[in-house]
Amino acid sequence: MATKVLVVDDDLNIQRVLVFALKQEGYEVTVASDGAAGVQMALEARPDLILMDMAMPKLDGYAATQQIRAAEKGVGHIPIIMLTSEADVGQRVRGLRAGADDDIVKPFHPLELMARIKALMAQSAPVSAKAGGEAPTIGKLCAFYPAKGGVGTTTIAINTAIGLARELNRRTALIDANLQFGDLRVFLDLGLDTPSIVSAVSEPDLDLDLFRTMMVKHRSQIELLLAPPTPASADLVVERQRQAPTVISNILSLSRRLYDYTLVDMSQAIDDFNLQLFDEADVIFVVMTADLSCLKNVPLVLETMVSLGYEQGKVQLVLNRSNAYTGINVSNAESALGRKIDYQVINEYRGAISALNSGEPFMSSRADAPLSKSVLAFARAIDKAFAPDAVPARA
Repeated sequence: MATKVLVVDDDLNIQRVLVFALKQEGYEVTVASDGAAGVQMALEARPDLILMDMAMPKLDGYAATQQIRAAEKGVGHIPIIMLTSEADVGQRVRGLRAGADDDIVKPFHPLELMARIKALMAQSAPVSAKAGGEAPTIGKLCAFYPAKGGVGTTTIAINTAIGLARELNRRTALIDANLQFGDLRVFLDLGLDTPSIVSAVSEPDLDLDLFRTMMVKHRSQIELLLAPPTPASADLVVERQRQAPTVISNILSLSRRLYDYTLVDMSQAIDDFNLQLFDEADVIFVVMTADLSCLKNVPLVLETMVSLGYEQGKVQLVLNRSNAYTGINVSNAESALGRKIDYQVINEYRGAISALNSGEPFMSSRADAPLSKSVLAFARAIDKAFAPDAVPARA
C-alpha cells in the first residue's frame, strides 16, 4: 500500500510542485489549502506523513500542528515536516515546540525533501523484526560537549562507553563528532585505514546492514564510528550535511536501532553540525572542570541551550577532576553557576595520562582503580536514568 502524504499549504504553486514530486516517488497525496482543513483531514484520514506550511490563513502551521498533536494522544504519532520560508533558529524552535518532527526551508530541492521524508519515515515507523528473531532497539543518544578544551570530554566518553558495554552489558556505540581533530583513533590505537563517518555520509542508500560494516569493533567491546582521518576530509562531511541534513539524522537513527546507547564525542564549536547533534540527543552532558575559565564558559553554554529551547533536564553538568585542587570546590562552583552539578568524576591524572599514551583505556587496563570506579558510577547513573525506556541488561 502506498504511503499517504497530506500536504497542507495555501500556495497553489507549491501544492502543484509537491503533488507532482511526491507522486513521482509513488506516494498517495491529498491536499488541504488551510490549517483548519489540514487538521480535519489529518484526524479523519490519518495520513502516514504531513507536510505543513507555517504561514496560512484561518489557522497557521504552528497552531494546526499543536491541534493535531493534542488530538492524537494514544492513537499514534503522525510525522510532520514544517515548510518554512525563514532559515531562522527561533522559527525552527517554535515549530519543534509545536510538535513538528523536522523542517525544511523554502525554496528547497525535491531530492532534499524526499531524503528528509524517507529518513523521518524510517525513524518513526516501527522496525520489523529481522529473520532470526532480532528485536528492534530504540536506543538513547547521549552527547558529550566540552565547556572548554582540555576538560577530558573524550576520555570520559570513551570510558563511559566501555563501562556501559563491559560492566552493564549494553550494546554501545561511540561516534567521534570532532570532525577535524577527533582523538578516538589515537586514544584507542586505531589506524588511519579504518572506516569513518566520511563513508557513512557518502553512501546514498545507507541502511542497517551497510551501517554495520562501517562500525569499527574495538577490543573493549564498544563499536565506533570514527572521525575523518584528516582535517581536509572533514569538509566532505560538513558539505554533505549542508546539502542534505537528513544524512546525519539517518546515521543517528540507524545507530539508535542497533545500540542501546550511542555516545557522541563533540567538539566545542557551536555550528550547524553540532546544533543538529544537540537537537537529536536525548541528553547533553556538558563536561567541565572547576577553574575560572571553565566557570566563565559554562553559563554561556547554558544560556545557548535555553535559547535553543531545550528543557533544563536535557542539559546536565559533569564535573571532571572533581577532587583536583583548583581553589574552587564543588559548592563554590555550584554557587557561581546558580545550579547543581549533576555528576562528578574524580581526578587521577597519572592513571588517565598513562592510559591515553598506551592506547588502552583505563576502564579496560585498570578496571579496579578509583578513577574507573568513578566513571562506572557515572555510567550506572546514566543507565538508571533511562531504565524505564531501556531493555534489561543482558547477562
